[in-house]
Amino acid sequence: MDDLAARILYIDAHLLVLNKPAGLAVHPGPQTPESLEDHLYALREGFHRPPQPAHRLDRDTSGCLVLARNPRAHKKLTQLFMEGAIGKTYWALVDGAPEGDEGLIDAPLFKVSTRETGWRMIIDPRGKAARTRWQVLERASPHNGNRSTMAFMPETGRTHQVRVHAAALGCPITGDPVYGAGQGPMRLHARQIVIPFTAGQPPVSVIAPLPDDWRVGVLTA
Repeated sequence: MDDLAARILYIDAHLLVLNKPAGLAVHPGPQTPESLEDHLYALREGFHRPPQPAHRLDRDTSGCLVLARNPRAHKKLTQLFMEGAIGKTYWALVDGAPEGDEGLIDAPLFKVSTRETGWRMIIDPRGKAARTRWQVLERASPHNGNRSTMAFMPETGRTHQVRVHAAALGCPITGDPVYGAGQGPMRLHARQIVIPFTAGQPPVSVIAPLPDDWRVGVLTA
């Protein structure tokens, strides 16, 4: 693992925002024996206790990950995420293109599981409410491999929400092994996060630079 401390995008006495690399899980699991939890002490930055993740990103999603630097901050950040008060913007490469240039997909998500294929999220009225605003930044063409660049702004925080909603629009995220073709790495990046942490103060707004191998089309910053 490279120097994670060098990937800190923002830090204050309460929180830090890390540019998480794709391929690193936030928490350990059967398929992810190594995770960010193994490296938290490297992110103490002068504090005695290591920071703790306030939310999660999928293993293969890169970009802005918020960590709390003390228990009180963790409690507050958790509440802000639960209330939907934290603004999140994802950028993605998708296969094909949706109809139209922007919109809102409002489709509840429900978890299903089988012994043969494992678990996944599906759009189902039995599920929890899930809403995602989206915008086409660059439309698919023969010059970009028939892949569009899109921004997704989830208004709720369901598991795999952006991935399922992108597929429902007819343009799954490139490389998505569950909801897309699964060829190559998954191209989903947590581009920006806006955190209204301190009342009466401007929100903390952080933009994560794109991975080097994303620098195609409009993805140049």
